[in-house]
Amino acid sequence: MIWWYKGRRLTAVVLPGLLAFTLLAAIAHGESVALPGLLTSGGNLLFLMHLTPLIVTGILAHSLAQQLPEAEDLSVRPIQRYDVALALCTVAVAVSAAGIIGALAGSPTAYEAARNTLFLTGLMLLAGAVHPQAATVAPVAWVFVAAFVGYRDFHRPWPWAVTLHRAGYVPTFFFCLVVFLCGLVALHHTRRRHTS
Repeated sequence: MIWWYKGRRLTAVVLPGLLAFTLLAAIAHGESVALPGLLTSGGNLLFLMHLTPLIVTGILAHSLAQQLPEAEDLSVRPIQRYDVALALCTVAVAVSAAGIIGALAGSPTAYEAARNTLFLTGLMLLAGAVHPQAATVAPVAWVFVAAFVGYRDFHRPWPWAVTLHRAGYVPTFFFCLVVFLCGLVALHHTRRRHTS
């Protein structure tokens, strides 16, 4: 377990990343920028909180990519379970932090960041199951595609642009939760094995 903890760089990468996510969520929960709309004549509103889940997906993708072939090739070690627990705990901490900030500040965008962390992490894990290098790219691509073409008009996102939906929309929350759970299943079943 100690070799896994050090190999996945939990102290050096995951913990500082979660701290950065929490601080940014506390500072930028109400800030937004207007982006040009590619499909509409008006602009698109992008809250900075739509970007904060990328911190979580980035640190988690980096941590899970750190492998120790000589230790992980031993079949007696439950690597997949450790990695699933890491993903689950990391997302639980991030979602809890964003939820607490949302409650204290009365910020719907903080709640959106919590929900979007579920979706984007699930997307990252599913993409990583297809190709390891896609794990980092998929969530970033989703956020920016949604930002530029995710609105029908100002403040009205398309149904597929789930990261732009309002915080209180329950079907979107459950969809994001399902994507996250599917990502955990994919992580458990598709970990790459190194051979000597």
